[in-house]
Amino acid sequence: MDRRRFVGTVGTGAIVSLAGCGAVENGEPTDDATPEDDGDEIDDEPESDGSLRIATYNSMVTGDTPAGEWITDQFEQQVPDADLEWTIPTSGIDHYVRRTRLDGEIDADVYLGLSVDDLVYADTTASRVLFDELERSQLENADRIREDLAFDDPDERVLPVATGYVTPVYDGERLESPETLDSLLEDAYEDTLIVQDPRYSIPGRAFLLWTIETYGDDYLEYWRALADNGLEIATSWTETYRESFLEGNRPMVVSYSTDRVGAALAGHSLERHQVATPDGQGYRSTEAVAIFEGTDERDLALEFIDFLLEPETQAELATRNVQFPAIESDDLDLDDAFDEHAVEPEETVTMAYADLSANLEGWLEAWVDEIPE
Repeated sequence: MDRRRFVGTVGTGAIVSLAGCGAVENGEPTDDATPEDDGDEIDDEPESDGSLRIATYNSMVTGDTPAGEWITDQFEQQVPDADLEWTIPTSGIDHYVRRTRLDGEIDADVYLGLSVDDLVYADTTASRVLFDELERSQLENADRIREDLAFDDPDERVLPVATGYVTPVYDGERLESPETLDSLLEDAYEDTLIVQDPRYSIPGRAFLLWTIETYGDDYLEYWRALADNGLEIATSWTETYRESFLEGNRPMVVSYSTDRVGAALAGHSLERHQVATPDGQGYRSTEAVAIFEGTDERDLALEFIDFLLEPETQAELATRNVQFPAIESDDLDLDDAFDEHAVEPEETVTMAYADLSANLEGWLEAWVDEIPE
């Protein structure tokens, strides 16, 4: 079988090559389908053929040097009987939530790229449990994971595989760094900022949660002020970063503090990729892996997760996805660009599972009601 197999975009029927050159999307919905149109027809459950079906986001398997291609080649060499297949749900975790509501089968074994708020969303809106408990004792490499990246999931279903900090990224040729979140309301930043819709986007949701941590019950007032100052909201990271920021349409975007690493590796202007850390802060967004409940390939899924936590794999994920690794860095040989250009905020903002479980749905509903599209 050709190891560079095809990747189906769940919900649209579109096909892209694993070694192709699609747009980097950082976990966002793909651009050829809206989050509301995810194709929830019920398919027959595929028969188990010993392959491992991995649901993930677009940039994991597309682009010039996707991590998914490297993972496929290396894992299938390490486990000769393995056969990895990748799929991209166009609306992320919501695709599988909808399938539970329609009493549909889950046509994947592993979800790679799960955030804590994705997990909370699934737990509070799906009609049945989506993910199985993960027993760390079955994994040789689980003890390598940084302790500060724990999801605090009471059912222990996820393990971190990468992390990053959501921050404003701005064009230093056109703007000065905003010193605080309040600075974004000043005239100097009028019509400059573009952010992703928090309903569908990991960085967009992280930015919303950051404002909630900062302003508490007044977060909607802050967002209304942002809107009055010319805030633009788009669905996906691709729309905001590649199609707006890189094209010069907006000089500031909510993105990641490792963007300068990606810019250096891609030969983009570093002056146009300045990282702002308002009040010295950034919102930590950690990606995890989980096994879907009811999979017939649990043993192979565990082997795959253990492989993701090996030092060599972690270094490749960090470089190819431009993220910080989830294991202690002493075990890693990272590209020099990380030492030179990656920014770690002085203070980390994040929210735990318990807070999100109690409040996330209400926060999002209130945001939708108050913020004009």
